[in-house]
Amino acid sequence: MNATGSQVHPTRFWRPLPQGLVECLVCPRRCRMAEGQRGFCSARGNVDGAVVLHGYGRSSGFAVDPIEKMPLFHFLPGTKVLSFGTSGCNLACGFCQTWTSSRAGGPEALQASAGPDEIAGWARDLGCAGVAFTGNDPVISHEYCVDTAQACRALGLRTVAVSAGYQNAGPRAEFYQYMDAANIDLKAFSDAFYRRLCGGRLRPVLETLQYLARETRTSLELTTLLIPGENDSVRELEALTRWIAGTLGPDVPLHFSAFHPAWKLMDIPPTPLASLLEARRIALGNGLHHVYVGNMDCRAAESTYCHHCGRLLIRRGRHAPFAWNLTERGACQGCGAVCPGVFMGRRSFAGPAVP
Repeated sequence: MNATGSQVHPTRFWRPLPQGLVECLVCPRRCRMAEGQRGFCSARGNVDGAVVLHGYGRSSGFAVDPIEKMPLFHFLPGTKVLSFGTSGCNLACGFCQTWTSSRAGGPEALQASAGPDEIAGWARDLGCAGVAFTGNDPVISHEYCVDTAQACRALGLRTVAVSAGYQNAGPRAEFYQYMDAANIDLKAFSDAFYRRLCGGRLRPVLETLQYLARETRTSLELTTLLIPGENDSVRELEALTRWIAGTLGPDVPLHFSAFHPAWKLMDIPPTPLASLLEARRIALGNGLHHVYVGNMDCRAAESTYCHHCGRLLIRRGRHAPFAWNLTERGACQGCGAVCPGVFMGRRSFAGPAVP
């Protein structure tokens, strides 16, 4: 899968400006570029008066992962996905946990090469339920991901996007037309946090979440990385979880993940388990039905419970279910309440029963 050079691919979401400039319309940054320049993400640039995608068909590497690692707990639990990322990002989070792929180098540094049809074929041959775009934000490689998703769909495979949701409306609608599931990183519930630590704004992310919840069939889950002293106050967690429950609905799963010192935030300690459990308590108290703790060994907070009767439905540990108590249609075997999600699709988990 090694390749040299960088493939350049035409893009759709841009417009010409006077004096040879072009404006990229994929995300709210709307980067304006002169000939030979690249946008903030480093993946999209001006070549011959048009915005092109650098590194189309190039990847930081491929892996077969449990779908729970995305994390997705309510979409085909127990299945595997072929996951890969590219290079670059349209945000600049100083706490990025995957900065080696999102911020280090450009598309030319990517070592693996594969076209959309190859990726879909590998996923099928490896017995995966589908393909996951992760490692860096897939929205900056819009065309590569959409083409790969279409190739997967032709083979009956699913596609998953792990994204920060920083997109404009037009590209967002096309992108999620082909995504079966998404985990969106809601980094905080403060515009000041987004401006100071991410170099972005909160509003476009909230618009993406509302679009996904209200206007698509994409299975949606959220992740918030809790950073001590930055986005873990009771006041902010109350506001965040009330907004999710009231605007997106109580059935949208929420994952609270532990921060570990990384990239530019090496002086902040790791998130204590107690903080994650307190955030979970707040979220459940504000009406969310399915709230999880990640990046920690806490099986009780990784497992899925019936929101109606409280019965344990899926027992998990280390990114994998190992027992469950759901019917074939995804309902609690105790009270019959349907658990929101996609549970019986291609190669989904099927037992043993929860003791």
